[in-house]
Amino acid sequence: MSKEKYFIIDFDSTFTQVEALDELGEISLQGEENKDEILQQIKDLTNGAMDGKSSFTEGLVKRLDLLKANKKHLQPLISTLQTKVSESVKRNKEFLTTYADSIFIVSSGFKEFITPIVTEYGIKEENIYANTFRYDENGNIIGFDEENVLSLDKGKIKLLETLALQGDVYVLGDGYTDYEIKEAGLANKFYAFTENISRDNVIAKAEHIAPSLDEFLYQNKLPMAISYPKNRIKVLLLENIHPKAVELFRKEGYQVETVAGALSEEELIERIKDISIIGIRSKTQITKKVLEHANKLMCIGAFCIGTNQIDLSTALDAGITVFNAPFSNTRSVVELAIGQIIMLSRDIFDKSSKMHQGKWDKSAAGSNEIRDKKLGIVGYGNIGAQLSVLAEALGMVVYYYDVVEKLQLGNARKCETLQELLEVSDFVTLHVDGRKSNTNMFGEAEFAAMKDGAIFLNLSRGHVVDVPSLVNAIKSGKIRGAAVDVFPEEPATNAEEFVSELRGLSNVILTPHIGGSTSEAQENIAHFVPRRIMEYINAGNTYQSVNFPNIQLPELRDAHRLIHIHKNVPGVLANINNVLAKNHVNIEGQYLKTNEQVGYVITDINKGYNKQVIHDLKQIQHTIKFRMLY
Repeated sequence: MSKEKYFIIDFDSTFTQVEALDELGEISLQGEENKDEILQQIKDLTNGAMDGKSSFTEGLVKRLDLLKANKKHLQPLISTLQTKVSESVKRNKEFLTTYADSIFIVSSGFKEFITPIVTEYGIKEENIYANTFRYDENGNIIGFDEENVLSLDKGKIKLLETLALQGDVYVLGDGYTDYEIKEAGLANKFYAFTENISRDNVIAKAEHIAPSLDEFLYQNKLPMAISYPKNRIKVLLLENIHPKAVELFRKEGYQVETVAGALSEEELIERIKDISIIGIRSKTQITKKVLEHANKLMCIGAFCIGTNQIDLSTALDAGITVFNAPFSNTRSVVELAIGQIIMLSRDIFDKSSKMHQGKWDKSAAGSNEIRDKKLGIVGYGNIGAQLSVLAEALGMVVYYYDVVEKLQLGNARKCETLQELLEVSDFVTLHVDGRKSNTNMFGEAEFAAMKDGAIFLNLSRGHVVDVPSLVNAIKSGKIRGAAVDVFPEEPATNAEEFVSELRGLSNVILTPHIGGSTSEAQENIAHFVPRRIMEYINAGNTYQSVNFPNIQLPELRDAHRLIHIHKNVPGVLANINNVLAKNHVNIEGQYLKTNEQVGYVITDINKGYNKQVIHDLKQIQHTIKFRMLY
């Protein structure tokens, strides 16, 4: 016969994200000249007690004296605390309600503000153990009930001795006073709760860490609001991805590790083994060999436009979704292109270099306006199209060529062939993608077809231009200026030397792959890509994935979502539905999307289901990956 289980949960910095007395100080000390100094004293006293470094009782007396609080301040405090309940606690209200008979709030805080908060989550008022205030005739808080054991040092131990719970006791809290319950032998396990604050000396003593209530429930095989604790999902972000992405992933509860530069194939093979999400930019190569070692990988985030550095087909075969940022740095690349067009047309780069050498070269020779000049855009995607609009606004005449039919913007003129565009353009700028078939698409023949004295830009991919042919065209005078931002071989880190035949050439602007490297673009990307990934992890949405069948799903409500990825062969959907029927599962909704390689089936089912169905779905032939969301 199994023992009764009891759950002891702390309030401050556990049930809520904050220490309530610190928040009370923010309210009660409004208008005080030295408010910040007093608040810091209160926080220091709180931390000293929670870290087990000072007397709790003495600290409580001092804190109340410093607060100068009144009964009228309690309702604003309660309103504040209602917005500061820990995220994982809010998620798991159903657990708190279902197990209400076995859950005790044991806090050194005060019932006056604890009770209104926790009872909203199903906690029984008789199971709340905390201090109470004493007031004077004007409602000023002047102390606490000194008869209450929770006002004393080691008060939680004394309370648990009094409760004498008959069964297994589990304690969840962030402070040393919570650990002391286990240390005194009054609890089977203590979990250091680190969702809101991490106290080193408490973690050092704790045998178990709970970064969230989800993790606590998962470890103890208790019902959770979500399928899997987010803190068990590891994220690896390479190549100096913007800190906003790190912040978003951590806020979601994931474990995040960052690496400043790119990693070699062998380094990546070693690092990727336990990673669920990897974020890269353009230099990291995620090859077939890397993916063969990515046993837990669910998502790849390309924090850039291009994805040719990723083996998309192998990722798809492994059921790994890939997301990129197709629009987020468009404006930055376009602005750089416009700036370089003007700089090259005026020979500014060379004139500036001479000025730095003390040479005064005031001459209009070879310096031209860009108004009325013809701009040829090769690749009329997001960047090419926006460049078209801005260039036209500056008075340029725009021509474009694309292998795919595209809607022309403004007065842009479509060219039927690349040859036609090259013959007419004063400026030629490349904005094509990095597919292998585009390797050396621009070489000797293309430069020969351009106007004499034309200007050339490549801000797309390094391998699309045959660099020796470009060098020859510049040296011969066929091309009078060039701007290159991307190269066939680029240094892995800033410490590595950049080597290229283009170095030292006249009227040539070389930039280190920074077309999209603006603060605005990187922050946009850092918002966009994590959100796409989280939408997939949390809801199964593959909308805007570059390799998966794209599907935008309705919000999951009061149901479980089964996500089944399989090879695209006939009969799999029928087999899925046979399994569901055999296990008497009621389907709330079902969605299917396929591409040449895989099928993606999402089935929302009623919460009541036979657990055997999960096993059976995983065993269906041609299954690549299966997971369940709730």
